[in-house]
Amino acid sequence: MRTLKTGIIGDIHGNLEALTAVLQILDAEHVDDVVCVGDVVGYGADPVECIGIVRERTSVVVAGNHDYGAVGKQALDYFNSAAREAVQWTAKQLSEEDRWWLSNLPLVHRTKDYELVHASFYRPEAFEYIFNPEEATPSFTFQKAKLAFFGHTHWPSTFLDGEPVRHSIQKVVPVDPPGKVLINVGSVGQPRDSDPTASFVILDLAKGRVNFKRTQYDIQAAAKKIIEAGLPASLAERLFHGY
Repeated sequence: MRTLKTGIIGDIHGNLEALTAVLQILDAEHVDDVVCVGDVVGYGADPVECIGIVRERTSVVVAGNHDYGAVGKQALDYFNSAAREAVQWTAKQLSEEDRWWLSNLPLVHRTKDYELVHASFYRPEAFEYIFNPEEATPSFTFQKAKLAFFGHTHWPSTFLDGEPVRHSIQKVVPVDPPGKVLINVGSVGQPRDSDPTASFVILDLAKGRVNFKRTQYDIQAAAKKIIEAGLPASLAERLFHGY
């Protein structure tokens, strides 16, 4: 049976408090399914707990650069110093089962209704950023479905294919526009758009739209865990500011 209402999350980054808050909203919204655009781990202090919940609650997860970094499939020189320290710390927390699961995440997932990737459909293994229409343009060439979702930048936004490619920050996006649509779902666990609330989207095929959502969570608790784990203090501080 076709899934009509899907919660799409990403960039959880080991933030258990944020993930729990988002899933509570998705439950209240009565979604039929939950999928994830990657980076379950990295930065935050609860990678193992987040892996467990994501494996239980989602039907599909694509690989993020931090997911691959924690299991040696992404070179450490890709990351800045704080991110690299968090990746190395995360790797030490993982069980063999966790490592196997992260190692086997696909880079791209395609369905009849939508597609998922962490960064760009153009060279997804390179984890290149899409912040603007120029950077989105190559991805559209390799996007097969009209509707696709990604993450990586932690900035919720929409790119519309055309001449030229357009950028939008509208909160409701029609699922059947004239051309292809590429939607960044934002970040559950480490927003960077100057809004510290957790970001995610709901794809509602019955109503023909994608809704951007935000929710508050216990930032103090998530930040305290980062400090207690001995991770860089900057990773805790930025949670309060959303950057």
